[in-house]
Amino acid sequence: MLIRPTLLAASLALLLPLFAAQGADTNTLTADETADGWKLLFDGKTLAGWQPIGKSGIPTKGWTVLDGAIFLGKGARGGDIVTVEHFGDFELTWEWKIGAVGNSGVKYNLPTPERNIGFEYQLIDDENHPDGKRGGRSHQTAALYDLIEPAAERKVKPVGEWNQSQLLVQGAHVEQWLNGVKIVEFDMGSDDLTARIAKSKYRREPNFGVKTKSPFLLQDHGDEVAFRNLKVRVPAAK
Repeated sequence: MLIRPTLLAASLALLLPLFAAQGADTNTLTADETADGWKLLFDGKTLAGWQPIGKSGIPTKGWTVLDGAIFLGKGARGGDIVTVEHFGDFELTWEWKIGAVGNSGVKYNLPTPERNIGFEYQLIDDENHPDGKRGGRSHQTAALYDLIEPAAERKVKPVGEWNQSQLLVQGAHVEQWLNGVKIVEFDMGSDDLTARIAKSKYRREPNFGVKTKSPFLLQDHGDEVAFRNLKVRVPAAK
C-alpha cells in the first residue's frame, strides 16, 4: 500500500496525552492539555455528551458508569452509543479494556450519523473471539475493520488490562495508534483504499469512506467492554 509521509508534528502531538496520562488522574485534563485545546468526552461520572444512536437523550439502557469508566456488561443490550458532537478533523485518545471472548470497536466518519456504518477501529479478544481469526487479520485489534490489517509491531495488553489508543484524522489522512505505536495509516479517497472498500463488507454502502463530520460511536457487540480517558482535540478554526 502506498502511504504518504507521516504527518510528524501531528503524530507527536497525538502521543502527548499518552505520556501525560501516566501521571494524571483518570478522566481529567492536565493544565498543558487544556492549554493545547484538548477536552474530555467523558467526565468519569455520567454519560453526559453521549446518546443512543439515532436517538436523543443520555443513554439509560445497558451502558453505565462503573469505577470511572463507561461500562457495558456482557449481554446488556445497550445498543451502540454516539457522541452528541460531530467531528471532521480531530485527534482522539482513549483507554479501553475488553472482556474475555469480547468484541467491540470505536467507529468514526459515519456517512449517515443515524446508522452504525463507518470506519471501525477494532477492539477484540484476538485469541478467543472467532471474529478475530477471520478476515486475514483485518478483524483483529487496532485494524481498520475488514479493510486494513494491523502492523506487525502491534502490542496488545492482555484481556482485562487497559490499552491506550489514538486516532488522527487530518484532511484525508488517517492514522490509528495502539499503546504508542502507529498501527494503521491510510488516505481517504486513495486508489488503495477504494480498492479495499470494493472487496469489503462495505462495498454497497453509499458514500462509505468519503470524508465527513460525524459522531464517534462506541459499539455494543454483546460483550463486556469499558472505556475511560476519552479526550479529543480539533484544529483551531482558520
